[in-house]
Amino acid sequence: MAKLLILGGGISGHTAALHAKSLLDRQHEVVVVTPNSMWNWIPSNIWVGIGVMKQEQVTFDLAKVYKKKGIEYVQAKAVSIHPEGDKNSAQPFVTVSHTSQARNGESEAIAYDYLINATGPKLKFEATKGLGPEFHSHSVCTYSHASNTARYLNEAVERMKRGERQKFLIGTGHGTCTCQGAAFEYLFNVEFELRKRGVRDMADITWISNEQELGDFGVGGMHIKRGGYITHSRIFTESLFTERGIKWITQAHVKEVYKNQVLYELIDGTEGLVDFDFAMLLPPFSGVGLQAFDQAGIDITSTLFAANGFMIVDADYGAKNYDEWKAEYWPSTYQNPVYNNIFAVGIAFAPPHPISQPKKSVNGTPIFPTPPRTGMPSGVMARVVAYNVADMINGKENVPKRKASMAKMGAACIASAGANIYSGTAVSLTMYPIIPDFHRYPETGRDLNYTSGEIGLAGHWIKHLLHHAFMYKAKANPFWKVVPE
Repeated sequence: MAKLLILGGGISGHTAALHAKSLLDRQHEVVVVTPNSMWNWIPSNIWVGIGVMKQEQVTFDLAKVYKKKGIEYVQAKAVSIHPEGDKNSAQPFVTVSHTSQARNGESEAIAYDYLINATGPKLKFEATKGLGPEFHSHSVCTYSHASNTARYLNEAVERMKRGERQKFLIGTGHGTCTCQGAAFEYLFNVEFELRKRGVRDMADITWISNEQELGDFGVGGMHIKRGGYITHSRIFTESLFTERGIKWITQAHVKEVYKNQVLYELIDGTEGLVDFDFAMLLPPFSGVGLQAFDQAGIDITSTLFAANGFMIVDADYGAKNYDEWKAEYWPSTYQNPVYNNIFAVGIAFAPPHPISQPKKSVNGTPIFPTPPRTGMPSGVMARVVAYNVADMINGKENVPKRKASMAKMGAACIASAGANIYSGTAVSLTMYPIIPDFHRYPETGRDLNYTSGEIGLAGHWIKHLLHHAFMYKAKANPFWKVVPE
């Protein structure tokens, strides 16, 4: 009998657990450790954040699903990994701290034969003074954050109805943020909602981002096919901002968030201030802070994790100049090179380098997006890793044979730009590959036959359909495998 332990019950961890359980015989165990009792379809948090969905529509109880599928569920936070066991046994284990009401704070050691790290990110609001819901800005990173953000948005709308002009600031709250797409969606949904509620003329809306230019999205921008023409995503995105009267500040590192003002630094080293009445600014990410120890109890955290706290996998992490980076440096099996029974998927793995060109201000401040690893890529790599682990447990393979490199993976992204079944819109983007490959595609880094962008009502319908499809799939309802990652 073998035990697969999965740390994290988000999109990647949950996907890995469902697939692994469906592939393994009953004598094998699948255990999921996650501190949250609720599963959250995070892409729809932006709709919670504008008040068109309730948090109950984007969440469900994990315990019920895992009981139905025969997966053991432990509501706890992983604290440390012991890949060689300890002085009493060579059996690998993970120490956890329980977060359930009944066992809150209780420690436990959980043994494993195979481990998948899908812990996701730590939301580092503390990286920017004054950033986050506890201080002066709002967030849609969690369903509870999004619910509170909707309440503050409603208050701003009421003030505008009373004749008070409001300033909205939306974007990234630090020079190394990722997930610009989520902030982009929230920005355009706010603008749409203000028009729908009849107060758009009372609002000044500004986008602030660490992108070098609009349309970068943390993937270095892209050339897209649209209307029979090939254009850069910068032109496409600038047109959206211009059409909707949204101002933008790019190449910006938010240094501090005051009560109604943001201090930011630009690439050229200059600083600026922008006023706001309502701010939704995303935080930077890091690993969750897991530690690792060898059998003698010596700290080996640096063997398993990069300096940013994300897990080291089968990537080339050698220091190189930007123009020397190659697509093949990206991981394909997500296996740790030292401990071959440990894997990391989703945001939990350490990328070998940024996708967008790294930049620093003249003061030495990093100002560029870190690589996005959420959504469709997270699901695909989780499924592939689950299949590889199942193959090894079932004795079919000794090493992982299936691969899911982001350098050979396409992605489709549908970014909501207004939630309404009749007048809503969404930006529909496809790209192949996610990681630009200038060896295969010298001019643009991507295959233009599979890289495109459109905006329209149909995209919104698809976005809404996908919400229900992925919620259905995540609940492991009949034929859940039919819904692709």
